[in-house]
Amino acid sequence: MRGVFDALGEPVRRLILELLAAGEQPVGPLVAALQSRMPISQPAVSQHLKVLLEASLVSVRASGTRRLYALDQQGLDTAQAWLAGLSDPLGPFAQPLDALATEVARGRRTRQAAAAEPQAAQPQAARPSGARHSHTA
Repeated sequence: MRGVFDALGEPVRRLILELLAAGEQPVGPLVAALQSRMPISQPAVSQHLKVLLEASLVSVRASGTRRLYALDQQGLDTAQAWLAGLSDPLGPFAQPLDALATEVARGRRTRQAAAAEPQAAQPQAARPSGARHSHTA
């Protein structure tokens, strides 16, 4: 995960990701878009793309003689999940805790049902005298 955030630490790489958010692109238009904003060479852009590839933030595919770059959704999802874990550190425990709560409730219902059965099975005369009369003198 560290490689992802190391890659994102460079403003040029973040800008490349923003450009790729518009869709798959060859390196030429990426270089032109970056050069319109800052002085940067094509080899420097290629090096930034290599770092983003190694961090699994972008993917590349060959199309004839061109290499087309795109955002790697799986890598972005991994980074996003890691960040979400920071805002909800107990998130991984939510499902097991829900299951535990269900089991506790089930046990409580079972105990209550078991306690009610003997009282329902007793004949009225066999019940303690306090249970037969609701009022006392």
